[in-house]
Amino acid sequence: MILRRDEVGQRSETVRRANLSAIVRELHDRGPLSRSELVARTGLTRSAIRGLIGEFVAADLVSEERPTPLGAPGRPSPLVHLNAEGAVVIALEIAVDCLAVALVGLGGRVMALERVDRPRTHVSVDETVADLVELVARIRATRPPDDPLIGIGVAVAAVVRRSDGLVSMAPNLGWRDVPLGERLAEALGSDVPISVANEADLGALAEHRRGVAIGADDVLFLSGEVGVGGGVIVDGRPLSGVAGYAGEVGHMPVNPTGIACACGSTGCWETEVGVGALLRRAGHPPDGGRAEVDAILHEAITGSPAALGALDSVGRWLGFGLAGLVNVFNPSLVVLGGFFTRIHPFVARTLGEELERRALPAPRRLVQVVPATLGVDAPLLGAAELAFEPLLADPALWLGPRDGLAELASA
Repeated sequence: MILRRDEVGQRSETVRRANLSAIVRELHDRGPLSRSELVARTGLTRSAIRGLIGEFVAADLVSEERPTPLGAPGRPSPLVHLNAEGAVVIALEIAVDCLAVALVGLGGRVMALERVDRPRTHVSVDETVADLVELVARIRATRPPDDPLIGIGVAVAAVVRRSDGLVSMAPNLGWRDVPLGERLAEALGSDVPISVANEADLGALAEHRRGVAIGADDVLFLSGEVGVGGGVIVDGRPLSGVAGYAGEVGHMPVNPTGIACACGSTGCWETEVGVGALLRRAGHPPDGGRAEVDAILHEAITGSPAALGALDSVGRWLGFGLAGLVNVFNPSLVVLGGFFTRIHPFVARTLGEELERRALPAPRRLVQVVPATLGVDAPLLGAAELAFEPLLADPALWLGPRDGLAELASA
């Protein structure tokens, strides 16, 4: 088959875009790499790597430096760094008890981060949007006004339609059918893309790229606060479902004689393992938030039977629900995020015993249960990764077409 000149140009441009994406993803996920390492990791030739890196350098997204000679024969390969300030995103997190904002540079460098607690009576959409606008203004004031902002990512404790950022339902916030992406775009007055996703999905993304799940292809991330959410990585890719609604494990019905859930059902998993369940069982105000959890953990350290009993109960229900999820998804790693990270030392034994009792032996043998390493910031950092995705998928949009190809395609 003979290709027209414009078809040759188009195919060449498609290959170029794919190669640029492969390079920037490696640098974004793994940090500085030598040209030789990029050749090995991407399968591209040395000359191709040299030319494509030159495009990134010209766009101020990448810099190179000569490594220190090690005394070996030959000239050492230049070390390639992403320029963190060459592209910046804003990450936002909306939880029931707190809001957070961060400025994150290319490569995942956190330039500024602020988290503020808020009363549970202050969770209306209008109040939340106004508070986020104030937080963004405050954190942007710490940076140069000409920061190259390329996107905004939002993590929210809700069932979210990924295509347009519609919050279908956020039971613990009391929201339903809220066009959050549109509301934030209007309030922030920004023309950069705004992407909204479930906080547990983004926690899973962050731990997979930058936390304890690096290198694991099948991961279940479980986030616990007022509610409980789950994020699933299958074969190295996020499992989102048809519209982004997958992973709502907190609303698995586990106890037919349990208590009412904010979603309208009864006996959901989060009513047995969420913050409210722990506080209630320990005799603390069920809406006490993080300060009351800290108090319970302190009481447990001192040997309080009520605190230890409450933690043991949560651990048993955690193992009960996880056994079913391990049987269904067969992950190699279960990552406990949010307040589950904090209580992990107190519940690990009970949780493990329940897993042994209820999970199928084969998948149980293959899975580890570990606390998250990114802590409470995992969803926020995942929101930053979400905002970087357009650049990672097609960095050519930020570089522009090569003159030669543009001329060939138009010939």
